[in-house]
Amino acid sequence: MQIEKNIFAYLALVVVCIVWGTTYFALRVGVEAFPPFLFSAIRQVLAGGILLLLLQLSGNLKIDRNLLPTQFVLGILMIAFGNGIIGWSERYIPSGLAALIVSILPVYIVFINYMTGIDNRKPNKFIFSGLLLGSLGIVLIFKDNLNDLTNPNYLKGMLLAFGACLSWALGSVYSKHTVLKGNVMTNAAFQMVFGGVILFGMSLGMDDYSELKAIGTESIWALGYLVIIGSVLAYPCYVYALEKLPIGVVSLYAYINPLVALFLGYVFLNEAITGITLLAFLCVVGAVYFINKGYRNNNKEVAPCLYEVKK
Repeated sequence: MQIEKNIFAYLALVVVCIVWGTTYFALRVGVEAFPPFLFSAIRQVLAGGILLLLLQLSGNLKIDRNLLPTQFVLGILMIAFGNGIIGWSERYIPSGLAALIVSILPVYIVFINYMTGIDNRKPNKFIFSGLLLGSLGIVLIFKDNLNDLTNPNYLKGMLLAFGACLSWALGSVYSKHTVLKGNVMTNAAFQMVFGGVILFGMSLGMDDYSELKAIGTESIWALGYLVIIGSVLAYPCYVYALEKLPIGVVSLYAYINPLVALFLGYVFLNEAITGITLLAFLCVVGAVYFINKGYRNNNKEVAPCLYEVKK
């Protein structure tokens, strides 16, 4: 695939790489004094509603009723189980660690594609090298957290984050290879609204509403940032990039997000960046290069390419 032909898709991916790295920090601030599922539910329904309103006012709202059931499934997998459970996990683990766990997303996606037969080609040497480098980077940063696994709540948070990442990966693969494509912005809006409605239901069964008494201005500001920047701006960018670019390339955002999250922790929380962190950074940069190169080489070898959008 030639980058020049998809410049806007790559720019959208850059937005996702940067903005979603900041959302872990904002989510951590928000759920400290706000029931986590309720927080995510309000965020997603507001963001989806705002996007639908903007589309309506601009005359660009295009609803394909045949696609609504599919958007509902994606809302469950990516918004409710993916994003919502990540917020819950940050009750127990640091935001940077949550971002690091999500960075295994490319590994999940390659595995799901191969096991489901969507792509029966074995990863080439570049993809394999990139996955190894990315995984090594994750292991290096995890090195400083091994002692915390003896804490049951900490372990619970980690398992929740891994499960959320798997759900997001399933939704991404399903969206890429199964969904009939409609209007990108409309699809994103309905996914957020449907996912938010499911999160309201999860909140009724699992949240402690006595926590509402402790809500402060920091949580409100975090909610506003996540609604406007994290969802209204960034989620349509993700859906657009997923439609236009190979899924393996799009999933690389999960390697960039932790670096942004760690940087924010360094700037705002005075968290140290060690030599191991710098070495992990080099591994992540190498992973980005090799996986990108590997998918581009695959695209040249077969036609039609399984990583391209099905027309």
